[in-house]
Amino acid sequence: MIDADAPLPPIAILGAGSMGGAILHGLVSSGLAHGGVTVTNRTAAKADALADLEGVRSVALEREPEGNAVAAAAADVVLVGVKPAMVPDLLREIAPHLRPGAVVVSLAAGVTVATFESIVPDSVAVLRSMPNTPSLVGRGVTGLAAGTHASDDDVAVVRRLFETVGSVIEVPEEKIDALSTISGSGPAYVFLLIEQLTRAAEGKGFDRADARRMAEQTFIGAAALLEASDEEPAELRRRVTSPKGTTERAVAVLQDAQLDAVFAEATDAALARAAELAAGA
Repeated sequence: MIDADAPLPPIAILGAGSMGGAILHGLVSSGLAHGGVTVTNRTAAKADALADLEGVRSVALEREPEGNAVAAAAADVVLVGVKPAMVPDLLREIAPHLRPGAVVVSLAAGVTVATFESIVPDSVAVLRSMPNTPSLVGRGVTGLAAGTHASDDDVAVVRRLFETVGSVIEVPEEKIDALSTISGSGPAYVFLLIEQLTRAAEGKGFDRADARRMAEQTFIGAAALLEASDEEPAELRRRVTSPKGTTERAVAVLQDAQLDAVFAEATDAALARAAELAAGA
């Protein structure tokens, strides 16, 4: 079994963009990546920006065209962080170089485990992940789905990797797209609510700076209160909502707008788009 305190094995991150870069910084901060991390980017400018991180070898493909293959050959865990349309070509490039027993992890939305497994050798395990952008500050949520060849130990190693940037939820692959409509797209929903509450404050005569501060810090404070409490969100809401008070009147308006139906419709729309992406649309 996997030792929870053991260092992580050698890791390659192919395509260290915003999400791959977030995971890279989490790994470096955790101190667990003693096996070393190799990251690749197309341009020298992006590669050089990561070159000073401790224990990291940052490769610019414009200088080292074989960088992806070399990085994959040296790693036990390979994260694929390129754009979804680029995934098949990258897999074909690295497949002959993957170590038997290596684990390949998808960061690409809409690309199925079956696509990965149709290209990489059967001796390689595949997992599909769905991180979200709060991983950039170590507060992410990552959905993780195991492929047909992935062992419990493979899943445990990859889980520990993603736990360096937040929490992990293991799901069967058929639920990974549904998960993405909540945690993956969810930060955008929160930012939209903050945006609208800020506009409401401006409409009541507050300047932009004060309106932003009120809206943003209220969300941040409420989230911190929720995290520190054992209570359900509904109970915390009730505690703010005094009978016949101002908050009760405002909440009634929001409930009349049928937010439950709006969120169901919004997440259904996101799920339908995920299916289109998986079909190549």
